[in-house]
Amino acid sequence: MSTRERPRRGVLPPAQENIEKIAKVVKDGNCYGAQQMYKSISARYISAERYSEALDILHSGSCIQLEHGQLTCGAELALLFVETLVKGKYPYDEDTLDRVRKIYKKFPRIPVPQHLDLGDDDDMQKLSEALGAAKVRVECCSSFLKAAIKWSVEAGAHRNGSPELHDMLAEYIYSESPEAVGAEESPNIGFSDSLVIFIQM
Repeated sequence: MSTRERPRRGVLPPAQENIEKIAKVVKDGNCYGAQQMYKSISARYISAERYSEALDILHSGSCIQLEHGQLTCGAELALLFVETLVKGKYPYDEDTLDRVRKIYKKFPRIPVPQHLDLGDDDDMQKLSEALGAAKVRVECCSSFLKAAIKWSVEAGAHRNGSPELHDMLAEYIYSESPEAVGAEESPNIGFSDSLVIFIQM
């Protein structure tokens, strides 16, 4: 039996230990279980005011969940990442902006199907599903970026928020808009217009 002392109850290990442990849970296919671990474990670091390590856990979790196609899970952790920036009173700087950008780049970009026969029921179903999925992606990503923009205002960026973050938001909405990939084939005329509201702060 090892003579090394076990950590006392309530003593938090270095964040990297938890990052590696939870990443394995995701890779084993238990994304929901991993999500609960990311949230509960990061909350312990936040309670202990170890914000830097909480940010590491949430950043890793958001990126990994998004890489595994878990959009809502990744977006939830991305929002918690921004909330932790606020709680920890982190200033706006290039390093933090880069971390936000890395999460942003993990959000999926999936073009709306092209060259569909609008008289075909199967094609219409595909188009309807694609538009619905695009709307969810925009909602998830825009919630994250709008929170980041609000943080940037409070953290010392431009009074209207970081221009870079505004650019990311506009870019993502455009990339997921049917107008960007051929809205002339879409019978859902108002969809692109509805996406524009996400830009308005």
